[in-house]
Amino acid sequence: MKIFDMHVHIFPDRIAEKAVNAIGVFYENFNMEGDGRLESAIRAMDGAGITRCAAHSVATTAHQVDHINDFVMAAHERYPDRIMPFAAMHPGLPDAAATAEAVIARGFKGVKLHPEIQGFKIDAPEVLDMLAPFEGKLPILVHCGDYRYDNSCPDRIKHVLRVFPRLRLICAHLGGWTVWKENARQLIGQDVYVDTSSALFALTPDEATQIIRGYGVERAIYGTDFPMWTPAGELERFDRLDLTEDERRKILWDNHLQLFDEAQR
Repeated sequence: MKIFDMHVHIFPDRIAEKAVNAIGVFYENFNMEGDGRLESAIRAMDGAGITRCAAHSVATTAHQVDHINDFVMAAHERYPDRIMPFAAMHPGLPDAAATAEAVIARGFKGVKLHPEIQGFKIDAPEVLDMLAPFEGKLPILVHCGDYRYDNSCPDRIKHVLRVFPRLRLICAHLGGWTVWKENARQLIGQDVYVDTSSALFALTPDEATQIIRGYGVERAIYGTDFPMWTPAGELERFDRLDLTEDERRKILWDNHLQLFDEAQR
């Protein structure tokens, strides 16, 4: 069975250790399982049998955006059949709309945002302005949920959807890191996709299966959150879910084909 991983962070070798350590500190001194390097990600994908991934990095400042996007696109050019490039964006860009148009023209397949690490509300006016050019064009993968912040809370996600009804939002971490069940009660029924990353470690197989089916199996896409977790370990967790073979095939592969086809119509 082919496997698509929606959630892979990669960093240039020269800053990978620093970047991975910073992520670990943000998540309350979490012990990261991978090193965040591109070649390590490819080896880990090979070891877990992952066919293709969406690769991205988060811009903590506006001046990082171009550097990150150059790096991610170079990774795609090196591994065109393995790496689907997702762009970084930041509302502090001097001309976010122009950068967005350049991202689309350059061939990126989506955008990754992390409101908590980047320090903005997902429905702030300047963020909505940044998102506008992507409506109907590229999907937006958004880190969702954090018991410490409300930057990506369900009310804000629903506000974004009201403003941009044709925007394809992928709410990472089954819709809400650390608040999976609470967010599911508010987001199930909304026009969103979810990925499975950084959720299966904390939920029982029954809980995760129930949440996935609540959103709709056709709206769930497998993700690992490398380098937070190893792809092999996440796949073991996914295999414990009480899903049919048809449901597994949709989550692991078919759904991402539908998502990107719809996003580019």
